[in-house]
Amino acid sequence: MTNMSLTIMPRRIVPCSCLVPLILFAAPVCAQNIDSGWILQALARPAPMRTAFVEVRDSPLLKQPLRLSGEYRRPIDDTLVREVRTPYREITTLRNGEASIARDGKPPRTFSLSRVPELASLQSSFGALLAGDRAQIERVYRVGAQGDRTRWMLTLTPKDKALGARVRDIVLYGQGAELRCIETRPVKGALQRTLLASAALAVKANTDAAALQALCRNGVK
Repeated sequence: MTNMSLTIMPRRIVPCSCLVPLILFAAPVCAQNIDSGWILQALARPAPMRTAFVEVRDSPLLKQPLRLSGEYRRPIDDTLVREVRTPYREITTLRNGEASIARDGKPPRTFSLSRVPELASLQSSFGALLAGDRAQIERVYRVGAQGDRTRWMLTLTPKDKALGARVRDIVLYGQGAELRCIETRPVKGALQRTLLASAALAVKANTDAAALQALCRNGVK
């Protein structure tokens, strides 16, 4: 997924830096070792879906990390919408091989996803995740899983050279059927973290960097 980071809310869920975005309600879970097939099956959700997100971006050009919050939506199978609500308003729609970006106070922009492989990967990867399409995921990424149903981690390493030149890997953290966080490690630059579902809803204005990492990797206590 670039950060990519495509949470997701109860049965209507909702992406990546950009890899981003979405998965959902938590079901009762028990400690039991799992593999990538179990995780991908658990995350499958049909459209329409939506989920809250909090995305943290860091850069040497910023005095402090930029924190974006909003909602990811998947109204139909081939469309992914990322709506930023704070600290500015912007809607990115990925559909039919194109990205459309509308930001308050600026004219909308539309361009081909072929220009931005991270966004193309975000759309196809989230679509494959939500469809439970393991074959499609494995065509694009090498997949590795760790953990059990109470706490798991799924690592996606790009096979495509163009995407691999930009993204080292994408790590998804979750519990049961809930995807709560996506961390995207670029080849150059700082890690990008997107919290979803219960983790995103637990973020407060005063939540610091260490607490954000703990929410991402360990979940809500």
